[in-house]
Amino acid sequence: MSVEFWYMLPIGIAIATVAMASGVGGATFFSPLFILGLGLSPELAVGAGLVVEVFGFGSGVYAYVRRQLIDYRVGGMLLAATVPAAVAGVVIAHFADADILKVILGMGLFAVAVSFLRAPDDEMEATLENMAHEDPDEAETCLVTAEDEEICYTVCNTTEGRLISGIGGLFVGMVSSGLGELNGYFLLQRCRVPSSVAVATSVFVVAITALIASVGHIFQVAQGGLTGLATMGRLLLFTVPGVVIGAQLGPELARRVPDRVMEIGLGGLFTITAGLLLFEAGLH
Repeated sequence: MSVEFWYMLPIGIAIATVAMASGVGGATFFSPLFILGLGLSPELAVGAGLVVEVFGFGSGVYAYVRRQLIDYRVGGMLLAATVPAAVAGVVIAHFADADILKVILGMGLFAVAVSFLRAPDDEMEATLENMAHEDPDEAETCLVTAEDEEICYTVCNTTEGRLISGIGGLFVGMVSSGLGELNGYFLLQRCRVPSSVAVATSVFVVAITALIASVGHIFQVAQGGLTGLATMGRLLLFTVPGVVIGAQLGPELARRVPDRVMEIGLGGLFTITAGLLLFEAGLH
């Protein structure tokens, strides 16, 4: 058994802890790390990042299934757009120039950074914090959680939702990130779906989409020979256990660190990472 990437165990724990505490997909952290820190090709880095994300989000899906917070009807509607879009993204990534993928990933990280650094809109914040459940007689959907709490709401323009999530799925297939953020924008900001249901449903959609995209990337890597697969296997050998451990620590970090402090820290981190990716792409 190779211990070449042993240091990814503690790094995986740290990254997964932050990812679970902030709600950002793990691949958003891991893919740039694999490219900049380990010098992997974008295709191999994105594929490995997605596999890691599948393990992390798989734990989240299990938890939300037990709590009965996932809206499977909405999830299925979004998956109908995200899965084919993710497959298309994998194909595009296979034929695209490596530097172009670095630029796309860098720009995507800048967009995520801006969303974290931007001061929250007072009206939006008040709306989300004081979101009241709709009258069950007027709501389109009602869920009963494992704790017998009834949550009623109406999902708005489903065509818009498919389009927004489809774009996120395309970016997941190409550069491993973007879907969770776009799902949150549609479900929380556009439709005002209660946050507990919105997050649970988004985790469900991201997990399945990331699984499909990771299989596509593994297949593409395998076409290049066993060397790439062997490198991915040695990397995941230590990263996956780290993610599993970190996923259990994330909720505790989220409880202890103020949301705004976490957002500013992540915004700064993603800004620096995006700058490094764009700088490296510009050197070639």
